[in-house]
Amino acid sequence: MNVRSMWVLAAGFAAGAAAVPVSAHHSFAAEYDQNRPITVTGEVIKLEWTNPHARVAVDAKDEKGTIVHWDFELGPPTALMRRGWNRNSLKPGTQVTVAGFLAKDQPNVANARTVTLADGRQVFAGSSFDTQAPATANGVSP
Repeated sequence: MNVRSMWVLAAGFAAGAAAVPVSAHHSFAAEYDQNRPITVTGEVIKLEWTNPHARVAVDAKDEKGTIVHWDFELGPPTALMRRGWNRNSLKPGTQVTVAGFLAKDQPNVANARTVTLADGRQVFAGSSFDTQAPATANGVSP
């Protein structure tokens, strides 16, 4: 293969790569409302350890006793791992209180700022609202 053929091939790959859609990382303000804080206490249904953000599903009862399914965005798995989390940190059935901010246009969706375990330990959730939160030993505040 000559040099010209290699350049044509490289240009073709570059054009093909440019045509593939790229999911842009959203800003906190684009999706969530810092003026609508929420606190939800309930049971972890599942923890999704995915990029660009992990997510935790929580079932909580509303004031009428009806189960409400919540979807909380957490930080990226790499940021959570640096704070001591892993894909098994929140197991189904775990009771938690999640504090965060409601989504602007989706019901029962929020960005989690903290997750408090039943024993009172508070875990940093990697919220894009508060990316400068101090790291703590094993991700748990004293």
